[in-house]
Order: sequence, then C-alpha cells, then structure tokens
Amino acid sequence: MNQLGLPISLDSKMLLDNFIANSELVNLIHQLFQDKKASEIYVYGLRGQGKTHVLQGVVLKALASDKNSIYIDCIDSFPEHLLDFIDQLSFISLDNVDLISKENQEIFFDLYNRARQAGVVILSSGCSLPSDLGVMKDLKTRLSLAAVYKLEELNDVLKMNVLDNQMSDRNLTIDSKVYEYLFKNYSRDLKILLSLMDELDIASLQSKKAISIPFVKKHLQL
Repeated sequence: MNQLGLPISLDSKMLLDNFIANSELVNLIHQLFQDKKASEIYVYGLRGQGKTHVLQGVVLKALASDKNSIYIDCIDSFPEHLLDFIDQLSFISLDNVDLISKENQEIFFDLYNRARQAGVVILSSGCSLPSDLGVMKDLKTRLSLAAVYKLEELNDVLKMNVLDNQMSDRNLTIDSKVYEYLFKNYSRDLKILLSLMDELDIASLQSKKAISIPFVKKHLQL
C-alpha cells in the first residue's frame, strides 16, 4: 500500500477488526471514522501488547477507505518532505515515541503541531505515560493533552485468540495445545509468537506436514 510515497511497509494482518481487548479505544477509533473530527490519541503499554497493531490498523482502515494516511515509526528518520503534505492527510500514526532520537524531537514536535492545526487525526504510542517519557518537556506536554489509553495486558487466553485468528485467516486450524506448548517452552511475547507462526506456516507448506507439537519441537530444535 502507498502511504503518499513513504517507503514504509504495513503489515496487512494488523487490522482493527482482529485487535483483541481495549474495546473502548477501538470503538473511539471507529467513531472517528464516522465523525470525521480532528482528535489526538496516545496509547501506551509494554512490548507485545499491540501498540503497533492499533496504529497500523488505523492507517490500513483509512487507506482502504481512500483516506490519505501514513504510519511512521519514530525509530526511523523522518522523511524530509513529510511536512509538505500534512494538510493532505486524514490520519497519521506515530509509533514508538519513546525511542525517538534527540535530533528528531524538534521535527516531531513541529510535525505534530502542524498535523493538529490541519485537523488530522493523530495517533501516537510509547512505552509509558507521556509525562514519563524521556523526551523534551514541550513534547511531553503536547502528548499529555491527547486522550490517553493504556493497552491491556493480554492473558494467555487472549493471546491464543490473537494467534488463532491469524492462522484462521490462512485457513489453518491449530490445536490449542500447540499454543500452550509455545507459551511454556518458547515465549509469551505476542510479537515473537506471531513471527514464529509465520515461520511455522511456511515450513508446514514446504514439508506438507501439519503444525503439531512434534513439528514445532523439530522446527525449534527443542
């Protein structure tokens, strides 16, 4: 998908429709698509709780509705031409604000304010409350004025639902015992698990074998 020429790929699986938990946040986002009002939302939580999923999900939904939108990972450098088309945007997602470099903080602050003035819906994310971020004071103050949402920590059942939904989209049915085995012996980090399921799906297709506990053990050499 083309984000107004930005060379940043989006994960097509990170849809709002398959985001589990935080129903109040998701309902607000859906309402913004109906109301078409400018708004600022800041979400925070630990790694693997779905910050990127939400922010990319918004951009994917917007692009599918023919609304100009972009996703930016603050770990990366900001494109030089970005400020030139702020007034053309409907939505902008700014991920990982806590990891932004000192050099980019002024650019981010300017970008954020211009987007706000242009009536763009702004979503941003970090690992903590805006007041606890290690960024310049003006930026913390600006982000604190947004509607702030803490992402819920997913328990094993909800993580299993996320994984199962992803595999169901590929017409695959995985025994829940496989997920339980991974939680116990591999990782409970959802991002890591989703990446692993991608690997297992490919390996399964190549070997023409079902994804089972023995298959997983062999793949991971456990």
